[in-house]
Amino acid sequence: MENYLATIIAGTLAGTLSRIQLLRMDYRQYPGYPHGMISHISLGFIASAIGSVSVPAIMKPDFAAVTFLALAATQFREIRGIERTTLDNLDKKELVQRGSDYIEGIARTFEARNYLVMFTAFLVTAAFYLTGLPGAVVMTVLLAASVRYFMSGKNIGDICEVVPAKISFDKNLLKVDEIDVMNVGLPEMRDKIINEGLAVKIVPRDFNAMAVLSDVGQRMAIAHTAAALLGTKKDIDTPEFTPLARKNVDTGDVGLYVMPVINDMEALLLAVKRTPVLESSRSKPLSTGAGRVAVKNNGRQ
Repeated sequence: MENYLATIIAGTLAGTLSRIQLLRMDYRQYPGYPHGMISHISLGFIASAIGSVSVPAIMKPDFAAVTFLALAATQFREIRGIERTTLDNLDKKELVQRGSDYIEGIARTFEARNYLVMFTAFLVTAAFYLTGLPGAVVMTVLLAASVRYFMSGKNIGDICEVVPAKISFDKNLLKVDEIDVMNVGLPEMRDKIINEGLAVKIVPRDFNAMAVLSDVGQRMAIAHTAAALLGTKKDIDTPEFTPLARKNVDTGDVGLYVMPVINDMEALLLAVKRTPVLESSRSKPLSTGAGRVAVKNNGRQ
């Protein structure tokens, strides 16, 4: 009995610590971070406990207890729906919205991390039961590195070059380098944008990255991240200050224009580079025969 209790404690502790480790990657995405931290640590603890208990249940054996795993999976799917609904409701009040693609990606990520924590607790508990504390420590270290690697995902900076760009006007047309963004009618607004606005150009490194940037949801996520980290001067009565990411239809490059509270180009470049690549925008045309032929015939990568 004492051995079972020790194994459950070891697995639960390892799983909870892995969830705490993953919280560092949530702060840019989830609102109300302190409250979100408490709720997700609690969910991680519950998932860890369920994963840990399943090992003694199998060893005893008491296979009826393993049905808790199926129940947990059902509950975590409901949590995903709750996250989605909450973020959808909050997004309606955002000056610069995340968009449904970004929200769905966040909800899926939180659901997946609960399963990952459960699996971590299961393996650490099994290692403790079979090899004792040294084996459990080694397994915890290996899983901590694996969890961080597999759940980190790619950022825009991994697939694109992000460089400073120039804001200019062609009569009333706001441009980021050669990319048309929007019409700005009032002269005073144009002057303010020229003096206080910032812009970057996002250049895809290959055809796959170009496909990612073509996704409207991905561009909304980039604009939201820039506004969230640098602030925005946009208000409900100043649509001209809305951060916008527009595509050059000929090259696939994207120009991002923002009116930040913190006017710092280095910070803007970093914010754009660290925007996550959304699951819904990921596509790999280069992995298909038709895509490779199209790229080859058009002299692109």
